[in-house]
Amino acid sequence: MKRRDFFRATSLTAVGSTLIPGGSSLFAAGKQAGNTAKNIIFMVSDGMSTGTLNMASLLLRQKEGRQSNWLKLYEQNLVSRALMDTASASSLVTDSAAASSAWGGGVRVKNGALNVSADGTEHTPILQKFKAAGKAVGCVTSVPITHATPAGFSITSKSRGDQSEIALLYLPLKFDVMLGGGQQYFDGAKRKDHKDVYSQFIQQGYTVVKTRQELIQAAGTQKPLIGAFADDGLPYALDRIQDSTLQAGTPTLAELTREAIAKLKQNKNGFVLQVEGGKVDWAAHANDAAALLYDQIAFDDAIKVAIDFAEASEDTLVIITTDHGNSNPGLFYDDKANAGFDTMQHVKYTNEWVLSGITRNFSAAQVIERLEAAQGIAITKDEAASILSHYTNLNEEGLYNPYKLPYHELAQIQKNYTCISWAGNNHSADYVELAAFGPGRELLPPFVKNTDLHNLMLNATGVMPTAAHALPKRHRSAP
Repeated sequence: MKRRDFFRATSLTAVGSTLIPGGSSLFAAGKQAGNTAKNIIFMVSDGMSTGTLNMASLLLRQKEGRQSNWLKLYEQNLVSRALMDTASASSLVTDSAAASSAWGGGVRVKNGALNVSADGTEHTPILQKFKAAGKAVGCVTSVPITHATPAGFSITSKSRGDQSEIALLYLPLKFDVMLGGGQQYFDGAKRKDHKDVYSQFIQQGYTVVKTRQELIQAAGTQKPLIGAFADDGLPYALDRIQDSTLQAGTPTLAELTREAIAKLKQNKNGFVLQVEGGKVDWAAHANDAAALLYDQIAFDDAIKVAIDFAEASEDTLVIITTDHGNSNPGLFYDDKANAGFDTMQHVKYTNEWVLSGITRNFSAAQVIERLEAAQGIAITKDEAASILSHYTNLNEEGLYNPYKLPYHELAQIQKNYTCISWAGNNHSADYVELAAFGPGRELLPPFVKNTDLHNLMLNATGVMPTAAHALPKRHRSAP
């Protein structure tokens, strides 16, 4: 593929942010002829703080002797790179719904909303715009396909909360591919209203897939494709590696990406695909270092699928980013830092696996044994007793509520052995990494607002905004 200059000149200057005076808002201009993207693959490692990207690279270098695919693009100078301001209309710290809506609708909305402003104004999501322009569109994710990030590219709703309703909102859109988790929102036996949403999709001509084998068998189908491979999110990548049943039944994010591209590229007008590593965010909320790093690596594997396709096609823009930071993990200075981080090479299971298998009847010795077998960490009896104390009042009917499990307590203990620490267990206001590869990358300046990517995608493909979404000429604010 012909390599383009790292940054090309654009006539882009700054206007004020609605939240931060002097902030940036991208109004792309000067699109260069002959440099139009036919396809876009928009890749989101949800909730990825910079430390997550950094530690995944360190882990791959130690474990496999190679650089991550994301940072390899930086090393080889193949992308335009930027920092992105992730704020929402209601807060400097965004949630995933508002973040995806900023990209999807081009307007900042309040946290919790999907492309609906506080006054009720609805903003047409970008996949609907591209579908109307004749392109094939779709989303793949490691969390429910009704979750905030895919929904922000797809639908409008005042609230992200009702995923059962979001599943119904997908029906009239006739998108070409929707793959991820969330069976409970489509299966009539699991929905509270008992509506068989799968049947409604089948009536509209969709192929429904629920296992990895069914996905493979659906390859080459001319029908639109919808698939949910778990009731909620897909299993963490690390836990999947250790479980042959999960491997047989559940596709990886890279496999979902490959199958989605194979389906979408059949459209002669091109396609737009969102790919989300959603469980990176879930692991960060849980302060689960093993889950976090191996799901980031699973996302990185999907990057390779996208870049390989883009290099071969030469007409595909790949955007790689995150919607916000989360918990700001990092490897911190200690005489044992190298040895501590080495434990990440040998872990077998996530903290979720460890904690969900403990009951109030466990002894401290059993907790020690379980954690050492899963992660090679030998904690003390006092530390094990501290973990067990959280189980005293847990309701043991059915599965534990993951938000009640002692994730934070375990992470605080683990940092003494791994040297990995966390700033908290929620989203942050960090400016985040953003990279663009392929035709249209020259439109990306070094600092952008999240909303800027909406019009960048429209301009990169030549699907220009309508009058209602026209791009004003960019001007420099008065000093």
